[in-house]
Amino acid sequence: MIVAVDGPAGSGKGTITKIIANRLKLMNLDTGATYRCVALASLRKNIDINDEAQIIDEIDNLQIEFKEENGQDRVFLNGEDVSKLIRSTEVTGIVSQISAIIGVRLKLVDLQRKIAEGKDVILEGRDIGTYVFPNADVKIYLDATPEVRAERRYKENIEKGIKCTFEEVLDNINFRDKNDMSKKVGALKKADDAVVIDSSEMSIDEVANKMEEIIINSDAWRRERC
Repeated sequence: MIVAVDGPAGSGKGTITKIIANRLKLMNLDTGATYRCVALASLRKNIDINDEAQIIDEIDNLQIEFKEENGQDRVFLNGEDVSKLIRSTEVTGIVSQISAIIGVRLKLVDLQRKIAEGKDVILEGRDIGTYVFPNADVKIYLDATPEVRAERRYKENIEKGIKCTFEEVLDNINFRDKNDMSKKVGALKKADDAVVIDSSEMSIDEVANKMEEIIINSDAWRRERC
């Protein structure tokens, strides 16, 4: 069973997806982590970020796996636990450019589909329900106003000790929305058959409960459990 969760930056996709995966015993396939693995491998091989052909070729040498250990989702690259390494500043600095390479995207979408084969999976992103898994059993579009999303990110940054202003975060949110919606490949778009959840005035628990309700009341969930 495939559950696709799409939505803009700051809508809470990552947080809610983890909660639902835990509640319903679904595999949480972090598609963004696959791109971060390619970025990490490229850094380790000192591959020029502008050498798209070499970056694409390097993917064939990578084995990316997702496992749950002690209740935690872990990411393995060629057998090594890289869950923390792929969140480093160096990887974060180039992953956007890596993910913009069409050849990289095509290969990783293929990989993501293979990882999901035969499993009950929940995924979040920008185009999961429209491109990665257009035949997903359940499609949800999680949204919120730019102001609410910016406020959430602003609070997260303050808690992490990151100095910024609300206006700066809001400008970044608006910029990312425009950029994500205009990408030639992997553009942010709501699937025609997706259920929309506007979380602007909802708590995390309220959003999680709503999403869980949508999933367990779906025909696919009932078929799987019969």
